[in-house]
Amino acid sequence: MFAQVISAVVLGIEAELIEVQCDVAHGFPGFSVVGLPEKEVTESRERIRSAIKNSGYLFPTTRITANLAPADLRKEGVGFDLPIALGLIIASQQLPVPTRRYLILGELALNGEVRAVKGALPIALRAAADGNIDGIILPLDNAAEAALVNEIPVYPVSTLSEASKILSEEVKPVPFSIDREAIRSAAISYETDFAEIKGQEQAKRALEVAAVGDHNVLMVGPPGAGKSMLSRRFPTIQPPLSFEEALNTTKIYSIIGMIPPGQSLLTTRPFRAPHHTISYAGMVGGGGGIPRPGEITLAHHGVLFLDELPEFDRHVLETLRQPLEDREIVISRAGVSVSYPANFMLLAAMNPCPCGHRGDKERECTCTSQEIHRYRKRISGPFLDRIDIFIEVPRLTSDELLSRPTGESSAAIRSRVERARKLRAQRLAEEKKDTNRPKQTDHAVEKNVEDYQFDSEGRKLLAMAIDHFSLSARGYTRLLRVARTIADLSASALIRVEHLSEAIQYRSIDENLL
Repeated sequence: MFAQVISAVVLGIEAELIEVQCDVAHGFPGFSVVGLPEKEVTESRERIRSAIKNSGYLFPTTRITANLAPADLRKEGVGFDLPIALGLIIASQQLPVPTRRYLILGELALNGEVRAVKGALPIALRAAADGNIDGIILPLDNAAEAALVNEIPVYPVSTLSEASKILSEEVKPVPFSIDREAIRSAAISYETDFAEIKGQEQAKRALEVAAVGDHNVLMVGPPGAGKSMLSRRFPTIQPPLSFEEALNTTKIYSIIGMIPPGQSLLTTRPFRAPHHTISYAGMVGGGGGIPRPGEITLAHHGVLFLDELPEFDRHVLETLRQPLEDREIVISRAGVSVSYPANFMLLAAMNPCPCGHRGDKERECTCTSQEIHRYRKRISGPFLDRIDIFIEVPRLTSDELLSRPTGESSAAIRSRVERARKLRAQRLAEEKKDTNRPKQTDHAVEKNVEDYQFDSEGRKLLAMAIDHFSLSARGYTRLLRVARTIADLSASALIRVEHLSEAIQYRSIDENLL
């Protein structure tokens, strides 16, 4: 007999519906799973066999075929265990054919327990978008995550028997519910604060500008000056995620099973700080089967922090150039191509030389000119051209070290950042623009940049900066965007000479440091 249930597979960050077709026919006993399954899917046969027996059902002793359609899509993951098992129970006439159309997913233990799977949130979103699915049957541990999608009922189960009772309508299931508004409005607390940092007022100001406009930043200074401390406190001055941003970010972490236990929605911006030994696949994504997201995707709507920037493999750094422009990464492998979002802010830190003391007034540099040259050559000019703000982070003086921190709190800075971003959003809405960030992949100057308004002195200063720094079209665009952000912080509709002066300051840095 033939039976069919609905499941899903995640490709990239989106899900596709899969028809799980089960056929129990006369013939030599055997169990085949077809439809381009990966190894973990074919291994499900033994889990399914034991789970069915230990749940009080009879496992068919005839010829069994399970087909995952469409057959041209790769299927991976353990989420097909539960739908295949239920399909076999229906096909062997131990359960009636369901009258309702459920999407089913879950991993089975040998004793029939249902375990959590990856990708429940994007699958729930896909089921809601389909419009012809009556509900989702999934593991209890995935219920809160899937219930974020309020357009479709979610029915959590702990065992195979519970799922079969829902299909047979032996019990009337109660949809799982969560307080979405409470999750959205939950207060966010941070363990660190900008008020803890001594000195470095110029660096703090630059990071405030970066937080408003999501500008890429490179901090240069000697070891122990506070570059990492500033970077790790940067998320505390960023505005909280909107619900749409939080949902998109949670989808990514759901795919790879990185949502923290007891949490259904990620409400803080991601802060990813990979080690400098990270591989190409670890940074941009990849791996066997369906490519997995890398660090640049895990930093979506957040920050990618690269400490000791020159120590990263140059090939890895060069792969960031295109995502920094396009805000997405396309990974192609044999038979599959996926696109992942990569709308992140780059925050990097480095020493001015291998020993770290070049330009330091307190300690003498011991590096040779050849060592310094090789060290700096690890970062290409085109990569540096994508940096908006360069910050010098000098060594603290003895007075600064001995004094108590007197700087502003993160909350105070964050309030200014949020106010400036709201003004920017209003300005862009009026101009019918949807972003204040460069998206073009070539060096063409975007039209909205040309529409920026300057005072007369500002235009003269801009012309001098272009000639003095030999700015490329990309560098010119980024300089203007930083100036526009500074003007937003000042609640100014016009880019004034003081705004341009500060932006130019962030494009220049002591030659001894970089």
